[in-house]
Amino acid sequence: MDISVVVPLLNEEESLPELVEWIDRVMNANHFSHEVILIDDGSSDNSWSVIETLSAKYKAVRGVKFRRNYGKSAALYVGFNAAKGDVVITMDADLQDSPDEIPELYRMIKEDKYDLVSGWKKKRHDPVLSKNIPSKFYNWTVRRISGIKLHDMNCGLKAYRSNVIKSIEVYGEMHRYIPVLAKWAGYRKIGEKVVQHGERKYGVTKFGLERFIRGPLDLLSVTFITRFGKKPMHLFGMLGTLMFLSGGIITVSMIIQKLLAQYHHLKYRAVTDQPLFYIALVLVIIGVQFFMAGFLGELVSRSSSDRNHYLIDKEIGG
Repeated sequence: MDISVVVPLLNEEESLPELVEWIDRVMNANHFSHEVILIDDGSSDNSWSVIETLSAKYKAVRGVKFRRNYGKSAALYVGFNAAKGDVVITMDADLQDSPDEIPELYRMIKEDKYDLVSGWKKKRHDPVLSKNIPSKFYNWTVRRISGIKLHDMNCGLKAYRSNVIKSIEVYGEMHRYIPVLAKWAGYRKIGEKVVQHGERKYGVTKFGLERFIRGPLDLLSVTFITRFGKKPMHLFGMLGTLMFLSGGIITVSMIIQKLLAQYHHLKYRAVTDQPLFYIALVLVIIGVQFFMAGFLGELVSRSSSDRNHYLIDKEIGG
């Protein structure tokens, strides 16, 4: 199969028929063998009924319905596992991503040999203050930290070589950082394509102000996981060693000062009467705790099983 299109959605009953018809038209015009995997992330409207109707009408349409809302990362994770195409395309269900971009994204993966191609919504139809400016700052920060030169890291329209999405683990809110996860998995040929960004035709956005808090926290998480997820002792052991040695050096220096003062018959304060002693004691204790955290992290990383267990209520197609 040439292409799998994975579409996570939440309460998008109005846009789904138009989106699927548009995708089908593009695929047939380019003679692609394809499938469309619609992941209903616990919608409270009639989205699943619409998916059932579309699956009966189009043989290429498959549907997965979560029992409750798990988030976009969970929907992508399940969609990636279900995908059978050589190239996997992800897009949002709100019609702001254009299926007309699919042929060129496919060509860039197959002919230009990219591992991943991310869309760049150079001209956005979003509110400037609530989305455009925060998005530019967010992308600048991620570029600086990750070294990946993408202008629009969180664009929903992306194309992947199939082995890329089978090699990475998307959970929590990590869908924002799939290019970072791919890079740290060893896939370094990451490209970018300017794509059309349409205005939302139906419904309302599903992302609120909480993304301004979750975004930076997720960036810290993905940075830690990609660098130290399989070797937590490298981080915690280093921090523990530095703190333990700092506390030990301070304590030893205070004891030496006391002994010298005694030897020269000078007045001195008891070590336990000095605030610096308690600072040194705290550093030693924290250092030991970091060591313990590192050991526990090593044990968990070596014995952990698949952390993604999502309750799928229904499936259709395929």
